Order: sequence, then structure tokens, then C-alpha cells
Amino acid sequence: MVRRNPKNPANRNTGRGNASAANAGGGSGFVRIIAGKWRGRKLPVKNVEGLRPTTDRVKETVFNWLAADLYEARCLDVFAGSGGLGLEALSRQAEQVILLELDKGAATQISQNLNTLKADNATVHNTDALSYLSNKGQPFDVVFIDPPFRKDLLNDVISKLEQNGWLSHKALIYIEAEKELGQPVVPTHWDMIKEKHAGQVSFRLYQREEK
Repeated sequence: MVRRNPKNPANRNTGRGNASAANAGGGSGFVRIIAGKWRGRKLPVKNVEGLRPTTDRVKETVFNWLAADLYEARCLDVFAGSGGLGLEALSRQAEQVILLELDKGAATQISQNLNTLKADNATVHNTDALSYLSNKGQPFDVVFIDPPFRKDLLNDVISKLEQNGWLSHKALIYIEAEKELGQPVVPTHWDMIKEKHAGQVSFRLYQREEK
């Protein structure tokens, strides 16, 4: 339950980065944790092809939306990228976070950051998100979906989450996508409760209701 208190295969899974990482020119940048027990911590991010910026402003808005729902929540970050959303959820007292990331370098860096923080309630899977979600799942309370742009992955992810048991009865699902796509097609029992736009990005929060 939700608590209220291009052709490179790596591009398929790598969705989210940080402005500093994206502009690092082949080096590494950092991700900053905004609030919670690790507030202000800056952690390194591997600069890999396909990572794109998620600004602190967008992240702050998203976690303001989720502020009352993260305590002891089970969270799934489908396209982890820098790991920024998963790390932020952990900092704000999520019970468990699972992060999926196809790029080996990015996944390794997330694991190293979790070790630095001594976060033993999070696991990184270096895997293809769609393959992982094709299996029968365990229900999560909060799911982050921020796929790489123009890879046509969103509909498949939504379908697999719903069909394979990855969502709790009243799960919250955050979707970030290019604005040009318009509103994504979601199941009729997903209610959009928040929506905002920033530059070329649209981000929305849905709540799943029991069928």
C-alpha cells in the first residue's frame, strides 16, 4: 500500500542524468541529493551516451508531489540512469528501492554510490528494463519511469508493469517523457493527479486505483 506521511543498445535503458554529467565531455559529473538524511550530498555520475539532464528544479517538484508517500514505500526506478530519483527516494526514508540500468558503467557507478551511502536497502540490476519487467513481479508503491527519448519504450513499460504484477493497489507512477508525445496512453484505472512541463519535457504523476 502507499503510505501517506539510436542503435547503441545502452541507450535503450539509460534515461536520466544530471546537467553536470551531461556536459562533462566524456568524464564524470555528479548528482545532488536535495533533501532527507543525505541532503546536499553530491555523488559522482558516469557520463555515458544516452544520459540526459534532469534538473534539480524538476526533481524538487516531483518529490514535493511525493513528499507524503515515500516513508517506508517500496520504489522501482525503471530507467535509473544516474540513479538520482532512486537515491532521492532513499534519502527520504523509502523502505526499499530497486534500480534498473542497462549500461554497465552507469549501473556500477550507482552501486558504488549506494556503498558510499551505506544504503543496504537498495539493489541495482544491470539489465534491460523490458526484459526484467516481462517476469512476474512484486508490487511496488512508487514507480519512476523516465525512458530515453524517442526509443518508443513507454507503452511497453506501462503494459508490463500492469500485466505482470509490479504495482500495488494504489501505486503512484511518475512518468517523464518528451513533450511532443502528448499524454501517454495509460490504463483507465490510472488517474493523473499532477502534471507539469519544463522545456521539452512533460512530467506527470498517476495513481492506480483498484479495478
